[in-house]
Amino acid sequence: MGELVLVRHGQTEWSRTRRHTGLTDVPLTEEGERQAEALRPLLARRTIGRVITSPLGRAVRTAALAGLADARVAPDLGEWDYGGYEGITTAEIREERPGWDLWRDGVVPGGADHPGERVEEVAARVDRVLASSAEGVGDPGSDDVVLVAHGHVLRVLTARWLGLDGRAGALFSLGTGAVCTLGREHDRPVITSWNLMP
Repeated sequence: MGELVLVRHGQTEWSRTRRHTGLTDVPLTEEGERQAEALRPLLARRTIGRVITSPLGRAVRTAALAGLADARVAPDLGEWDYGGYEGITTAEIREERPGWDLWRDGVVPGGADHPGERVEEVAARVDRVLASSAEGVGDPGSDDVVLVAHGHVLRVLTARWLGLDGRAGALFSLGTGAVCTLGREHDRPVITSWNLMP
């Protein structure tokens, strides 16, 4: 039975230093490229019907290095727009907003390039991705669908797959270069594996 295979892009300098990286197109580090290449044997064992990536270069590059050919780009898989928190760490934000939590408190507007998004907006985007890509997942004989994207957007997508509010994505930690799978058990959406590192 086919699964949704979620791949978080490899490490970037900003992910390494824990800076919020939404729409800024930061390239993979050497370690990020190694992480992406290490995914190749894990993914080669699967029967993949479709590959869909975020439009951001770090996701597209991860897909290519992982051997995922013929990827289709889906703008709805882009990372959360962190608005005025783009490029800033949680620790830095909490200096001005003690106790701040992205999932509960959201972001502040940034400039024209980073207006910011509410979790509900991210959830609406991933709902569209699921509606267009998850048909047949869990059916006997179906192929896998691989989604290559970013930590927070994939966490919101997982919550929505499970029928939860997008804020429940806070419960699913996801490392760079990690693979997760979503499927069905007795017609119920489930997590079949999480945060696997080759």
